[in-house]
Amino acid sequence: MSIVYKSEPLRGAAWQRLFAEALPDLPFHLWPETGDPAAVRYLAAWQPPEDLAARFPALEVLFSVGAGVDQFDLRALPPHVQVVRMVEPGLTAGMVEYVTLSVLALHREFPLFLDQQRRGVWAATKGLRAERRRVGVLGLGVLGLAAVKALQGFGYPVSAWSRGRREVAGATCFAGTEELPAFLAGLDILVCLLPLTAETRGMLDAARLAALPRGAGLVNAGRGGHLVEADLLAALDSGHLSAAILDVSDPEPPPPDHPFWSHPRIWLTPHVASTTHADTGGEALVENIRRHRRGEPMLGLVNRSRGY
Repeated sequence: MSIVYKSEPLRGAAWQRLFAEALPDLPFHLWPETGDPAAVRYLAAWQPPEDLAARFPALEVLFSVGAGVDQFDLRALPPHVQVVRMVEPGLTAGMVEYVTLSVLALHREFPLFLDQQRRGVWAATKGLRAERRRVGVLGLGVLGLAAVKALQGFGYPVSAWSRGRREVAGATCFAGTEELPAFLAGLDILVCLLPLTAETRGMLDAARLAALPRGAGLVNAGRGGHLVEADLLAALDSGHLSAAILDVSDPEPPPPDHPFWSHPRIWLTPHVASTTHADTGGEALVENIRRHRRGEPMLGLVNRSRGY
């Protein structure tokens, strides 16, 4: 029985050292080294190798080294292989930092002021207290829930939307497609932290953006596929949306001539909102393997029929 790691090499080396101490009976191989392919029970990867079933016939668990699993072709995996997304405190803390920074920047109109600076304009605006800025979070997974709680700490009235009904103390919660328009209509800032699935791809389109009040801002730290980019640009250029902070695009990076690079009301970051930390991520992986060996549920286990 062994594990293969196929992702960023420095993190892999750190995890190999950790496994040597924490699980010395489980050989840890750094791709392209795999040891005996028939002995591989676990694979930790961002992009798994092709022909996974034939390459590792005894594979039991595929671990994503990130928070999402949309990079996996779940239909190509053998039905018995469990898929687990990364749930670890460092990754969650990073997303909370990014979302908090982005919401504060939109609340305090920093995209506008940066554009004015570039144009040599000195013009103040009348600010609003946090209690008057309505913030909504799309997605109530581990990251979304942590973001909601952090934003509440700044005094924002926070709403949240999820596919199924959830309750969060102090937040107004919406669920299902039929409640999405009401959720969007009550927001000044929308934060997208959804998983990317067939149902959520293209979810942020012209109709959904138009449902936001005029002057609203957008933060997308989910996936580029959630957003219809042309519809966002149209909403910004018409003035319906005030600004957007985007950590993701489709493709990544955008082509050199893409408007996202130069649009005055867009802040673009290179998919850095949240990354798996070598220490806490490795510890989370070790704990999940221990859970699997004991026959206990693993943290971050994906429902393959739903895609998250």
